[in-house]
Amino acid sequence: MTTVSIPAGWPATEEEARAVQDELRARVVLDEPGPPPGTGHVTGVDVAYDDEHDVVAAAAVVLDAATLDVVAEATAVGRISFPYVPGLLAFREIPTVLAALDALPCPPGLVVCDGYGLAHPRRFGLASHLGVLTDLPTIGVAKNPFTFTYDAPAAPRGSWTPLLAADEEVGRALRTRDSVKPVFVSVGHRVSLDTACAHTLTLTPEYRLPETTRRADSLCRKALKEAAPSRGGTAGSEYRD
Repeated sequence: MTTVSIPAGWPATEEEARAVQDELRARVVLDEPGPPPGTGHVTGVDVAYDDEHDVVAAAAVVLDAATLDVVAEATAVGRISFPYVPGLLAFREIPTVLAALDALPCPPGLVVCDGYGLAHPRRFGLASHLGVLTDLPTIGVAKNPFTFTYDAPAAPRGSWTPLLAADEEVGRALRTRDSVKPVFVSVGHRVSLDTACAHTLTLTPEYRLPETTRRADSLCRKALKEAAPSRGGTAGSEYRD
């Protein structure tokens, strides 16, 4: 397990964080299709918090994209690096997530975030932020639609409808199980929306949420418990941005 310090010069105010978002957002790549589903590696990242004691744990779990077997995993624990502000959640998570990715013994391939990419009020959620900093292909697969609207997809698995900000499509509501609530897929960096949805379906052979998210969620909770056995800790917000 890697222990992480808050990086020097890390934004300390909402104004500073939004300025960083504005600078980095211009570097998001939207004209690449991304790696084909079922090939290479695919990595899930997730975090768990103990806000009372100012601790965050991150996990990165690498799967074989064809078999969904675990290839490698790594964790990192550090201080929470930014207060909770809607739309700026990435600034709480990025240092520990980067440390977990850096600790992996193999290339992560596509990175799947439990959160949002372009489906973000400032079009720069965690998946986009992480993608720009690492230059890895990234997508966001979220449990809820955040502030956006959608029509319910048809009941069969694979059905989808646009996730909308007014008339702008920022992602898709995608049905990963027949007649079960959809997940909300958005592009992070260097992946098309079609490819992001195809990966999400490949990663959900049995459950609503991708195997990448399920494995990383379990591992980060375990890492938080091991770092602070007497502390409860919680996973990140349902509205992970």
